[in-house]
Amino acid sequence: MKADEILSIVDKHEGDRGGLISIFEDIQAKYSYLPAEALKVVADATGRSPVDLYAVATFYKSFSLKPRGKHLCSVCMGTACHVRGAPVIGGEFARQLKVTPGETTPDKEFTLETVNCLGACALGPIVVVDGHYFSKVDSARVKQIIKKTRDGLDEAEIKADRRVYLLTVSCSRCNHSLMDPDHPIDGSPSIRVTASSGREHGWIRLSSLYGSFTVESEFGIRTDTIVDFFCPHCHAELKGASACPLCRAPMISMIVRAGGIVQICSRRGCKGHMLDLNGSGF
Repeated sequence: MKADEILSIVDKHEGDRGGLISIFEDIQAKYSYLPAEALKVVADATGRSPVDLYAVATFYKSFSLKPRGKHLCSVCMGTACHVRGAPVIGGEFARQLKVTPGETTPDKEFTLETVNCLGACALGPIVVVDGHYFSKVDSARVKQIIKKTRDGLDEAEIKADRRVYLLTVSCSRCNHSLMDPDHPIDGSPSIRVTASSGREHGWIRLSSLYGSFTVESEFGIRTDTIVDFFCPHCHAELKGASACPLCRAPMISMIVRAGGIVQICSRRGCKGHMLDLNGSGF
């Protein structure tokens, strides 16, 4: 870790609303966690107490004070999952990965953790890897989940997956279509919005296939960075009323033309998303 790199991040977010969170996001995006040395540099540069910084870093689940692996595997140990055998599932992950919960594999590929609840109790035991939910997991599936993760969870054949389907969306404020047929992604019209992150501002296009996480943007967006989304027509912020169920970042809300709403997490790299088609006729 280089102190001048940390100071550059602090200077970048000087005066920003929620600047400390933005500083931590950039540090973690660079190092995969928040090194103790980095927190000391931030404390000295901002005049904040190290205790205050530690409190913020431990309050938000998305931050880690220990190095994380490339893939984060979370095994739910909530009551509903526990009674369905979650401890056995967690033990099998620990055996296969040769680590205990809270540890990272020596090759830095996997970090294993247990969580109290993932909000999908009826589908337990639940395992989430890099934002991908696996429901009703048994011991025999653990090896398969690890292999799929190593191979690339986002590399599945989109068109062969019946859970992936096309959404046509519009702005929740002005109702103007956000679809861009002239710039297809995954073979379908993309969703075009305006994005802002720090001092960067420009267009961003999302896949309109629900279940695909393909993104193209005018400027580089680091993983774990929270991005503000705006309608390119009325310029209203597309912020939803709820927080991401995975990382608690703000959700981005858009109207589904057929009826209902879709919400996606504003944190780059998070796979949190929700679709409500009540009353849509689907």
